[in-house]
Amino acid sequence: MIDSIDRRILQELKKDGRISNVQLAQHVGLSASACLRRVQELEKNGVIEGYRVILAPEPLGISFVAYVTVGLSSHTKAAQEGFERAMLVAKEVTECHNIAGPFEYLLRVETKDLASYKRFHTDVLGTQANLRSISTHIVMNSSKDERR
Repeated sequence: MIDSIDRRILQELKKDGRISNVQLAQHVGLSASACLRRVQELEKNGVIEGYRVILAPEPLGISFVAYVTVGLSSHTKAAQEGFERAMLVAKEVTECHNIAGPFEYLLRVETKDLASYKRFHTDVLGTQANLRSISTHIVMNSSKDERR
């Protein structure tokens, strides 16, 4: 069971996954050894799945982000698996979610610019079998993004 100290540990790790154990312990009011035991227990229990690097998009040439809803004309397992396989190898797709509602999928797509997105839209999405609809929502600004 996660208690209030575990929640504080998780909040601190969300802010800085590279924080030293000594600093983390100070922030949450524990000894270093007690803090380390708690972090290891959170990892062992799968609460903490891993640590990752957050990349700045601009230096990598990414300045266009869109959320794309995709509707399929066929709702079979094979149609969904085929679409998901194609999205796994599409380098522009950073997230692919099977969703409930009028569309089957919600994608996060990151490209260099609008022209690059247009190529992705035409050459990748536009070539998928069982495609019924594509709707693009361009990100103009993100006032909150907890992945960063």
